[in-house]
Amino acid sequence: MAAHYDVLIVGGGIAGLSLASALAGRCSLALVEAEQELAYHTSSRSARQFIPSYGPPVVQQLTVRTLELLAARDAELREPILTPRSFMLIGTEDGVAADASGLMRSITPAEALELCPALVPGSFQAAGLDEGSFGCNAPLLLADHRQRAEAAGVDIITGARVHTAQRLGSGWQVGAGTEGFQAGVVVNAAGAWADELAVISGVEKLGLQPYRRTAAIAAVDHPLPEHSPMVAAADKSFYFRRDGDDVLISPSESEPSGPEDARPRAGDVERLVDKLNEITTLGITEVRRAWTGLRTEAADGVPVAGFDAEAPGFYWLAGQGGYGFQTSSAMAELAAAQILAGQGGAGQGAVAGTAGPESRTAEALAATRWSVRR
Repeated sequence: MAAHYDVLIVGGGIAGLSLASALAGRCSLALVEAEQELAYHTSSRSARQFIPSYGPPVVQQLTVRTLELLAARDAELREPILTPRSFMLIGTEDGVAADASGLMRSITPAEALELCPALVPGSFQAAGLDEGSFGCNAPLLLADHRQRAEAAGVDIITGARVHTAQRLGSGWQVGAGTEGFQAGVVVNAAGAWADELAVISGVEKLGLQPYRRTAAIAAVDHPLPEHSPMVAAADKSFYFRRDGDDVLISPSESEPSGPEDARPRAGDVERLVDKLNEITTLGITEVRRAWTGLRTEAADGVPVAGFDAEAPGFYWLAGQGGYGFQTSSAMAELAAAQILAGQGGAGQGAVAGTAGPESRTAEALAATRWSVRR
């Protein structure tokens, strides 16, 4: 017998969990995750940094709103999710100018060296600083979303990969693992597998492309000071930040991949270590552990949040790229409002609510926008 819900979320990463907590108590809801644990893939491999100056304008707006929502949540928690940690961009004058936004101010190389003494003088020409950036306790945020969802009666099922999905009457019938579900709305929060879920569901895929991004924790001879900024190259060749007495480093690669449990490739981290030991005085001595995540993007590089153009009740919450955590609460807020309002011809099975947001943000994220497909 299939279990009946108003909404079924497919995907237990930051996108699915944040939406589950936003909808919790407002409709009957289940979340299914293919892996045996939640947030197994990209959401457990985050750089854990919220950067308001990072990304296109709509992403920056979502980041600011997410920071507002999480700051309010922090006031209720014993341990904060957010910790101030500035973000510094370095490189050529043209490179920094091209990537710096209105939320980032230009600083001199001398000021940059004062903020991060580990940088070798002369290794960069220009710098920009985002002082509104925050470090994120990603495990705490994920756990908080799960606790809030389950406390409000959300059913979370792991080890349940979707294998069948079809439109049936006024809703959807979905098979996941050994379970069956019926729901008025299916939310596609499947990350790198979002297009695959669309195909299973008989929905035209958006052409979402996963990209590799590797990172590592490395031991150093000279740890960064406690309040050091996260430092990134304007040419997107690396970033690094303090991680206790160690450093988190990344070659910032962005290479196409299929949906998979990605792993670091031989040489990628080693070459980065050599480079950072040339342009910094960190003295990286050992790579303690390394990992690779997948950042999935639409053709225009903007996340997708909205009902499908042709499939009633099929809601896309995907393509977050490298902005997943920093936009998550704002995207969940918007998605919850749209789903509860039953917009996009998907009202069947959705819970009636206030009119959904008709805004430039919603339009920019819509699955129906002309620029979303490749």
